[in-house]
Amino acid sequence: MYTEIKYLNLVSIRLEKFKKKGDYLWNFRCYKCGDSRNNKNKARGFVFQVKGNLLYKCHNCQYSVPFPKLLEDLDPVMYKQYRMEKFKDNGKTKVDMRKVKKIVSTTPVFKPRSILDDLTPVDKLNNSHPAKEYLLTRQLPTKALYFTEKFKEWTNSVKPDTFQEIKQDESRIIIPFIDKEGIVFGYQGRSLHNTGLRYITILLDEERPKIFGMNSIDYDKTIFITEGPFDSLLLENSLAMAGADVSVIPELGDCVYVYDNEPRNTQITDRIKKHISQGHQVVIWPTNIKEKDINDMYLAGLPVNEIVKSNTYQDLTAKLKFNDWKK
Repeated sequence: MYTEIKYLNLVSIRLEKFKKKGDYLWNFRCYKCGDSRNNKNKARGFVFQVKGNLLYKCHNCQYSVPFPKLLEDLDPVMYKQYRMEKFKDNGKTKVDMRKVKKIVSTTPVFKPRSILDDLTPVDKLNNSHPAKEYLLTRQLPTKALYFTEKFKEWTNSVKPDTFQEIKQDESRIIIPFIDKEGIVFGYQGRSLHNTGLRYITILLDEERPKIFGMNSIDYDKTIFITEGPFDSLLLENSLAMAGADVSVIPELGDCVYVYDNEPRNTQITDRIKKHISQGHQVVIWPTNIKEKDINDMYLAGLPVNEIVKSNTYQDLTAKLKFNDWKK
């Protein structure tokens, strides 16, 4: 089983919670059913030896296959390499048991696999690609964003049964929600079309707030919180509420809430008013600025960082500026 153990160690980077539990026994989260949605520490998938062969079985969904099938499921390219190696070695080479013992006793070194590994970073797309072209036209940074051709199909692969019908699938820009530890806990899919839902938000952990940018800010400095992720990419040390009305989160410390410049939008004015009454800092846009959001202001050549910082108010001053702005 030298070759099987070698390839199990190689493919372990794709297996969550992968651990060697004993001689010829390995454990990890099931790659088929995902184990438990509620308990991220559940790991009920096992590879073990039966009559000189490695088998896989999940004690949650009962999925059971020989090791070569597991390898083919996880990495078809690596599976072909394995087949070639087995073909070359078949009946031609003696197995060095010292190598087998060394591999069996070695704990594989691997990095946790991210759901983003199956996506294409927007940075790697051609400039003429519709997704990248859209972002470049809006003068938006592309570094933190990804792209998928089939949003529903990909979503079902990371969060099973999210979409029951995937025939009418579409491509979307993926805006990942990543926490301070670098763990992806959700994402937004931004459509490239003007029809239908422009944004679809998916949370892998339903208890987490819909916040974009937690992995890229300095928590010791003032944090600016915008309405949408794209706007936050244009502001220094900024997060985005990703469509949610985020209340105060203690770990964020000193915050400034930056809403769109829409004084006739009652939903926005009600939220700003609520923040002012709670003593929070808010941005009240100067009345001479007509653009409705940060991206539009940026495209118009306005120094958005300077404008935001110089129009941040609190308490009584915020009330006076707010009343003047919404007239």
